[in-house]
Amino acid sequence: MSDMTSDEAAVTKAISTMPASVRARLLTLRAMIREVAGTTPGVGALTETLKWGQPAFLTSETRSGTTLRLGTDKKEPDTVKLFVPCQTDLIEQFRMHYGASLRYSGKRAVIPDDMNPAETAALRHCIALALTYHARRKARIR
Repeated sequence: MSDMTSDEAAVTKAISTMPASVRARLLTLRAMIREVAGTTPGVGALTETLKWGQPAFLTSETRSGTTLRLGTDKKEPDTVKLFVPCQTDLIEQFRMHYGASLRYSGKRAVIPDDMNPAETAALRHCIALALTYHARRKARIR
């Protein structure tokens, strides 16, 4: 597993205050992000913090990737979302790889539904793509 830095207690507290209907899924995704970071070459230690009161994960050590954020939104408070910055083309990449087998929220998020093995494998790949986003862009530019 990747070494974690930052305010894990604040993140744990933020998750504990979220509705029970989403809490278990958030904890599952949090563990998945940590594990994918630890097994993806070049990612390094993550910084876990809060952004807009929601758990966020940054590749501060290597700057290999972009921010991942977990949460819900006002329109769908019982729906967990894995947010990526909308300025990236990550959702387009996810759609290219997984099409309609994943559910999306515009250019901002992937919506994990039932976390079956196929969806879990796809989410793990999407997380790895986000955690290596900048490193992959730099490699293409060279």
